[in-house]
Amino acid sequence: MAMRTVVACVSTNFLKTLSLLPRAAQRPAYWLAWKPCVPRTFSTASRLSSVLKFTDKHEWVRVEGGTGIVGISNFAQEALGDVVYCGLPEVGTKLKKMDEFGALESVKAASELYSPLTGEVTEVNTALADNPGLVNKSCYKDGWLIKMTLDNPSELEELLEEDAYEKYIKSIED
Repeated sequence: MAMRTVVACVSTNFLKTLSLLPRAAQRPAYWLAWKPCVPRTFSTASRLSSVLKFTDKHEWVRVEGGTGIVGISNFAQEALGDVVYCGLPEVGTKLKKMDEFGALESVKAASELYSPLTGEVTEVNTALADNPGLVNKSCYKDGWLIKMTLDNPSELEELLEEDAYEKYIKSIED
């Protein structure tokens, strides 16, 4: 009641307007002024590309639960053009770092694929057999190529972070 008196002093029309509102919309003043104590922040962990490591051959790897997921970078898929065929290894293939493990063919060119790490292929993206264009449409998500074990996790430290990879791309474009 005291709050209504204060508000009435500030605005003569407030009480008329307040009485027109449904009862559920009439909140105490402290509720209207309440703001969360913790400010909202945006985590970079939700950005997919923030967890990627790149090779100078334009492959990327993302580690999830001890498994490396491998694909090609946006730069590489743009350079290739529309991908029409993906030649990928069989599950169980053992790879050493920078071993050739397959090829991508597009309407413009063909490109070999190189393993960013040492390990064994545990899964191949079978969706690419029917829809190789996923590499172009979603190279960092649905267009991944293979999943592999990490025999030597320290090899991740030798790969490029996103900002270093972007600098590398700029240096080869000049």
